[in-house]
Amino acid sequence: MSTVRSPLNEKYTRLTNLAPSFRERVWGATALEPWFSNRVKKTGEVWFGGDENDSLLIKLIFTAENLSLQVHPPDEFAREYENSRGKTEMWHILDAAPGSAVAIGFRESITRGRFEDALNRGGVDELLRWVPAHVGDTFFVPAGVVHAIGAGLTLCEIQQNSDITYRLYDYGRPRELHLERGLAICQFTPYFGKISLPFRCRYFTVDKIEISRTTRFELRNENTWVVLQGRGELNGQPYRAGEAWRVVENDSPVVVDPSETSTFLKIGPEL
Repeated sequence: MSTVRSPLNEKYTRLTNLAPSFRERVWGATALEPWFSNRVKKTGEVWFGGDENDSLLIKLIFTAENLSLQVHPPDEFAREYENSRGKTEMWHILDAAPGSAVAIGFRESITRGRFEDALNRGGVDELLRWVPAHVGDTFFVPAGVVHAIGAGLTLCEIQQNSDITYRLYDYGRPRELHLERGLAICQFTPYFGKISLPFRCRYFTVDKIEISRTTRFELRNENTWVVLQGRGELNGQPYRAGEAWRVVENDSPVVVDPSETSTFLKIGPEL
């Protein structure tokens, strides 16, 4: 953790440049620019934070293929069956190939039996509500909502710090499914999910900020700043796209001095 003096020569503000953790995934991509250098192995997720004391986990996700159809448990179910917190999440789209989409919920209310039948015979896509995904779109996915991220997307995911995922359908890939627990928590109803920023729920607050000149922010709580584009300095330290910075003391300002127009997601803790 580094300590630097504010450009305004006020109190010290402590910032941490969170180290990225690259996670290989079968559906991942090798082209990660401009956020990271391209890689040989398929990288699906880049994690920031996620220590056991963190309430949130932030990821950049890169998809070359559809992810599995999945669902995450709410807090009560996760505590009882997984000894974990639940998993509610949000996606902000950073890049999208033509025709890219995400699946969130169902096109109409259905029964559990109808869904199980579709899972067994391979006709599940016709039940799902696929929504076109464009750069700048944001989607909120509460625990219990069936969902899938389609191919050709780069997105920033903000979620409860939990890796509990119940995989329901995997497009022919030979990976384990989790039908018993997954079906027990599914919401078999339509769900739209598209939201605008700023946004807040019981687990996190998220705002999108574009900065083209030196700007000072007074923060009252711990925040994480994800750099979506641009470069410059945060309290005298250089930043670039693809980084996440945590403000760990808040009694002094954070000063952003961009060398080019920069866009951030400012992420706050649970309410």
